[in-house]
Formats: sequence, C-alpha cells, structure tokens
Amino acid sequence: MRTDDKLDQMEERPTDRVQPPPMTATRLWLFGGTLAVYLAIVIGVLTTSWLVTLDWQVMFFRPYKQWPEIHAFLDYFVVLGQRGPTAVAVAAWLGWRCWRQRNLHPLLVLGASLLLLNMTVGAAKIGMGRLGPHYATTVGASEMGLGGDIFPSGHTANAVVTWGVLAYIATTPLRRRILSVIAALGALGVGMTTVYLGTHWVSDVVLGWAAGLLVLLAMPWLEPGITWVEDRLMGIILRLWLRLRPDSLRGPLPVGMPAPAFSRQRPASEGDVLVRETIGAGTVGRTAPGRPQDGWPHHATRPYAIRSERSPAAPTGSRRPPHADRVPRTIPLSPTSGRGRNTTG
Repeated sequence: MRTDDKLDQMEERPTDRVQPPPMTATRLWLFGGTLAVYLAIVIGVLTTSWLVTLDWQVMFFRPYKQWPEIHAFLDYFVVLGQRGPTAVAVAAWLGWRCWRQRNLHPLLVLGASLLLLNMTVGAAKIGMGRLGPHYATTVGASEMGLGGDIFPSGHTANAVVTWGVLAYIATTPLRRRILSVIAALGALGVGMTTVYLGTHWVSDVVLGWAAGLLVLLAMPWLEPGITWVEDRLMGIILRLWLRLRPDSLRGPLPVGMPAPAFSRQRPASEGDVLVRETIGAGTVGRTAPGRPQDGWPHHATRPYAIRSERSPAAPTGSRRPPHADRVPRTIPLSPTSGRGRNTTG
C-alpha cells in the first residue's frame, strides 16, 4: 500500500464502523435504576441492615475451606479482574484495532472509562473506609470508617468496565450482544471469586457490579470529549508525519486560505502553488514547485501540430554514406542490365 493511501485512511475515519450506543431513554432508565441500587446498598451497609448480617454469615461459612480443590484455579481466575493485567491485555487488542481503523477511538474509550472508574470507585473506597473480612474487628458491625479500602470491590468493578468496553465499541450489534454476555459472566465470576477467597464482603461485590455498570452506562456522555481529544491527537500525529514526509499529503488549497509557515521552508518562487494538508481539526499549507491546482506536476500545455507540420523522425534522402569512387546514378537501369557486363565479345 502506498504512503498516500495510508495517510488517507488515517485522515478519514471508516464509514462502515458502527457508532457506540447513544444515550437513549432506555439507557437513562437503566442508569437511574442502577444508581438507585448503588445508593440503597450504601445506605443498607451504613445502617447495619440485613446486608451486613449476610456479609458475616458468608464470612463465617468460609467458602475457601468448603471447596479447597478449586482454590488454586480461582487464584489465577481472579486476575481477570485485576486492573494492571487486564488493562494491558485489552489495550494491546484495541491498539491493533486502532492501527487497522487508522483512528484512536478504541484506545481513548478504554482510557476514558478507566479514568472515570478510578475516580468514582477510588473516591468511594477512601470516603467510606470499610475494612475487609480478614481485618474485621467487631462481629456484626459494618466496619465502616476504619481506614479500609474495599467498598466497593475494585476487582469486580474493573472486570465489568474493562471487558464491557469491548462490547461497547463492538462493530456489529450481534458482536455487541455476545460480548456483553461474556463480559457479564466474567464480572459475575470475578466477584464471586473474591467472596470465595474471603477478600471481600458480599455487599462489596454487589456495589462493585453497580459501580462498573454506572461507568459503562455513562460512556455516551463522554463521547463528545473523546472525539475532541481524538481530533487533536490525530492532528498532532499527522503534523509530525508531515514534517518527516513533507511530500506525503497533497491537495489544492481553497482560494483565500492562508498558509502557515513551516520551519525550514524555502521561500516561494514564481510558478509555485499553494498545497493544503487537512490535519485533524486544522489546515496546514505549504508551497510546492510547479504544481497546479490539481496538486500534481506536469509540463506546460503546447499547441498541437498535425502530422504534416511535425519534424520528421529521420533525415530525408539516402542513409548510405557518400563514396569517392562511386558515380551518382542518374539513368535507371534497363531490365537486361546486370546479366552480362562484356558486350564486345
């Protein structure tokens, strides 16, 4: 593929890519219902309701002692909710998609979702300060405000967001449904694994599911900002590419459009025309020697001459070089000439 074709793909986003889900009325209702569940769980734990009683009952049950044979497997399975490994794996996959689509949208969606997740879940963890099952001090207490950082469950919320982003930016509705089911099952498994290992209360996991779902449902509100950042970053990338390969982008500049000066740009001379480069949200101009408005160099037009007026391709006359002993032939030979040279005998 030529450089020009690659740059065209970088400059123009694919038109067949399915846009992310918009903020419809259904999503608004889901967002409101999930937020209500989130607040209800927080209030239930703060008031030491039946949720706290359930947390202590499961903790005393000690699932990791009831089924020890699956402990080794679940130690590895819970990594699917750990922020570092999952973010690297998903970022590698989305980076390859960015290269194929020639845009930064998939990676920027992942970055925005993780940033929102860290801000919301991190603030809730620090603000409520709940201790985990292994560090509980008073039986039957909510263990809130004691300096902990497990409420809501970060593993669970991260599993919902990281794997849910793949469904959010899926290219077809069918893939979006399939990936949504896979992400939901994965987040459910990670949350229950933390309860099995005794690192989280049941209410931590339920609140983590709600926190992650709120981030995914709020992503359409972040799309304008993501698009704005993407345009600026693509502009920077194309500007850097243009400085390295100044002859890669071509196109006519509209009449009256000023051209910003580039560093190391030679002064314009007679016959130069202005060539524009559309980069992201801005326009960059430069001069190119001898290029007309179509952006491609060619020779000046010349009048067309008919065949009789053209100069001959070869000189006229005989191509045989002159000889000193040869007599010029002025009389054509007779048909019998050449058969016998001696006429006197």
